[in-house]
Amino acid sequence: MKAPFIWDKYSNQPYPIKDKTYKKMMRKKHLFDYVPLFLTNIIMFPLSVLMMKLFKGKSVNPDNFYGMGVELDKGDVQVELIEALGVKHILLRMPLWEVERVEEYVRFVKKFKHQTILLNILQDREHIEDKVLLEKDMRTIFEKFSPYVHEYQIGNAINRTKWGFFSMKEYLTWYSSIQQIRDKEYPNLKLIGSSVIDFEYHYTIRTLFNFFPLKYDKFSSLLYVDRRGSPSNTQMGIFDTKNKIDMLYAMVKLSPKTTNDIYITEVNWPLSNTAPYAPTSERECVSEESYEAFMVEYLATAMKSGKIQRVYWHQLIAAGYGLVDDRGEVLRKTEAFYSYKKLLS
Repeated sequence: MKAPFIWDKYSNQPYPIKDKTYKKMMRKKHLFDYVPLFLTNIIMFPLSVLMMKLFKGKSVNPDNFYGMGVELDKGDVQVELIEALGVKHILLRMPLWEVERVEEYVRFVKKFKHQTILLNILQDREHIEDKVLLEKDMRTIFEKFSPYVHEYQIGNAINRTKWGFFSMKEYLTWYSSIQQIRDKEYPNLKLIGSSVIDFEYHYTIRTLFNFFPLKYDKFSSLLYVDRRGSPSNTQMGIFDTKNKIDMLYAMVKLSPKTTNDIYITEVNWPLSNTAPYAPTSERECVSEESYEAFMVEYLATAMKSGKIQRVYWHQLIAAGYGLVDDRGEVLRKTEAFYSYKKLLS
C-alpha cells in the first residue's frame, strides 16, 4: 500500500487515513454518489425489513458450512492446523499490492491438498485509479491461480475508506472491470461480492440495486456483530444476528444482481489484552471465554437460519482475534480452537 494508505501488520488491516485534507477532498469528489445511495435506500431498506420474515431459508450442508481464513506469512504450520480442525474450505487474501509475490501465494495454495480455496482480492488505491494496471494484474492472478482456485472474492470491506474506495460507484465500476476479464477469458471462474463490512446495509443495498452490468455469482458479507457483544444482542432495537441475516437474505432475494447463495467471509471478536494485535480498542474486546461462547452462538445462528451457505472465520492464527496465538515461541491454541474442532466433528 502507498501513502496515505498504510498497512497495520499487527491487526492485518489498513490504518485509518490520517491525511484529513486528502480524505475530505476525496469525499467531496464522490459526493454525488450519495444521491443514488439515498434514493435506492428509501425504497429498498423498508421493503427489505417488511419482507425479511417472508423468505424461508434452504437446506445448508454442514460439511460445507465451515470455512477458515489463513495467511501466507503465518507459514506452513497452517496446513497441519487446518487438517487437525477438519476444515474443508479456506479463504486466503491476495493483496493486489503484492502481485509480485503471486508465485509464493500459488505455492502456498497448492499445499492445501484437501481444501477448496476462496481467494480474496484485496484492493488498493493504485489499482482502483489505474484501470490498465488493474486489468494487467488481475489477468496475472487469474492465469496463475485458475488451475487451483475457482472462487474469487472481489474486494474487501468496501465501505471503509481506509481500504481504498470512496463510494459504492467506485466499487461497482471496479468490480465490473474485473468481471469483463472473467467473462471473456475465464468464464468458469466464480466472482463473489460485494463484501460490505458490518451492519451497514445501506451500502449493501447500493451494491445490489443499480444499473451496472454486473452479477455476483455468490454474495459476500463481512457481518460482524462484535461491538454488540453477544450475537443475541440487538442493534436499532430489533436487529440481533438472526434478524440481520434475515434482512440480508431478503435483499439478496429481491436483487437481480446476484444468486441467493451468501457467504459470510469475515467475522470474529477482538481479544482482551492483545494490543496492538487487536483490531479495535480495548473497550470492544472480550475474554477468550466469551470469544468461544460468542463464536459457537454465531455459527449456530447462521447455520440454523438456512440462509448462509458458509461462514469463514477470521482467522486461524492471529494473536488479537484468531483461534491460535502466535506471540510466544510456541503456538498456543485457545479454547475456541478446540470448540471449533468439536463443531466440525
